[in-house]
Amino acid sequence: MLETWSVPAGERDSAVLIVDELAGNAAQYGHERMSLLLALDHETLHIVVTDSGPAVERHRPDIAPDEHGRGTGIVQYLAQSTEVRQTRGGREVRACLRCSP
Repeated sequence: MLETWSVPAGERDSAVLIVDELAGNAAQYGHERMSLLLALDHETLHIVVTDSGPAVERHRPDIAPDEHGRGTGIVQYLAQSTEVRQTRGGREVRACLRCSP
């Protein structure tokens, strides 16, 4: 889809990494339902992942501290803005990525 929209390679790589991190978190914490929405609005790519998990991720004692928790930092570094909000059915995580024309 990103190639079809002519998103430049550098931004495509960032978008794929953002989707990977958000989808991985949703798969780990989101219980049984997850959806992904990609939308290109002018020069901004909106990446939205919704899941049926709790609004805030809980620390998992079975995972070493140095083995988790970096994903949201990666997303925040790559995206121009991020937002997490509680929905009626779980949570929604939105990342916006500026794309060159």
